[in-house]
Amino acid sequence: MRKLCLSRLSLQLASALTLAACAAYAAAQQPATSIVLHAQRLLDVSSGKILSPGEVLVEGERIRAVGTSVEHPAGTRVLDLGDTTLLPGLIDAHVHLFLHPGAEDLQTVQESVPWRVILAEQAAKADLMAGFTAERDMGTEGAGSADTAIRNAIDQGMIPGPRMRISGNAIDILGGHEDANQFNPAQHVFSNADRANDAEQLVEVIREQHKQGSSFVKIYETGKDRMVNGVLQTPYQYTAEQLAEAVAEARRLGTTVGVHAMGEPGTLYAAQAGVASIDHATQLSDETMRLMKQKGIFAVPTFAIFEYFAQHRESQDQAASEAAMLDYKIAEFKKQVAAGVQFAVGSDVGPFPHGTQARELTLMARYGLSPLAVLQADMLNGAKLLGWHGQIGELKPGYYADIIAVPGNPLQDISVVEHVKFVMKNGEVVRQ
Repeated sequence: MRKLCLSRLSLQLASALTLAACAAYAAAQQPATSIVLHAQRLLDVSSGKILSPGEVLVEGERIRAVGTSVEHPAGTRVLDLGDTTLLPGLIDAHVHLFLHPGAEDLQTVQESVPWRVILAEQAAKADLMAGFTAERDMGTEGAGSADTAIRNAIDQGMIPGPRMRISGNAIDILGGHEDANQFNPAQHVFSNADRANDAEQLVEVIREQHKQGSSFVKIYETGKDRMVNGVLQTPYQYTAEQLAEAVAEARRLGTTVGVHAMGEPGTLYAAQAGVASIDHATQLSDETMRLMKQKGIFAVPTFAIFEYFAQHRESQDQAASEAAMLDYKIAEFKKQVAAGVQFAVGSDVGPFPHGTQARELTLMARYGLSPLAVLQADMLNGAKLLGWHGQIGELKPGYYADIIAVPGNPLQDISVVEHVKFVMKNGEVVRQ
């Protein structure tokens, strides 16, 4: 009997030891519940102060602590990122996931929507790997609400990509900026935008897009935009009253309106209507700038696309025309900076390669803003424009852990944002 009891005791002890060993092994295989990021520098974007060294404690999807030294709870995974600067994830307020380099008008005719969705998935991944953890997609250019699927797949963790605000198609008038105007009319080529000719139709289209999953409204307010004898010619598409109806409907749905508006009087009408952003904003009158400052409307310059077109056109005449437009835009931008216009950062990436759009920040600094002002426009203003103020755009406790690391000091050389070395989104390391 004694031997039997000892045998049972030995089995129970062995079983307990086995269970403990299994539990320890399982715990070792689980990802750390907290991560500490350590780097030589950390930028407080709001104040412009550099912490050295810099550390961020991440728990789950949120930032728990930030400083020169933070708590290292038991079991914490520590990532030493060396001679880099920790920053909030970059924000691009003007992207086109459904476009790629090449003839934009032909893409929507020659490529099926399913194929364009596959390309958009790859574009979203490229942007994320370049450090862009949040973006606003300014129209699928004929792919309708396909961007709803991309956003939802990202949110559900099925594919990698930034946090997304999406518009579905942009909205345009008959014969407007994106209405397939250069094709044989007998072929009835579809517009790259949803058509609305008046305020009633604007409201109707906005409601349909919202039903299909849009999170904001994109409207073409000017076009076709061109330089004539050194003067910007940019016909408007909607009156201030019509745009105001769209803004009111968007507000009812809890969202905002962003407009493609190159110059006057369309930019003035957009400001009078109270849109959230005037994208491209190549020409702004004194009154337009006054209203923008009064109403908190952001200008989104999109220099990167203008530079790309000036260097990648089929003929010398086209390239010269684009270069003239860029020169005009730079001169006007300097006036906007002097007037105190608020900026957000948007590149219009799509017609040029995804993942390369941090060039926009370099150009904004080259043409008139300080590096810190550009970073604040990107991160602080970008978070406001996308509706994530207080959640992203800063390295603060309670914010989402959207964090990047860049070589060197971006306040001394902002072009380092074009060479992101580390990306974390939502507390998950996606590039190291």
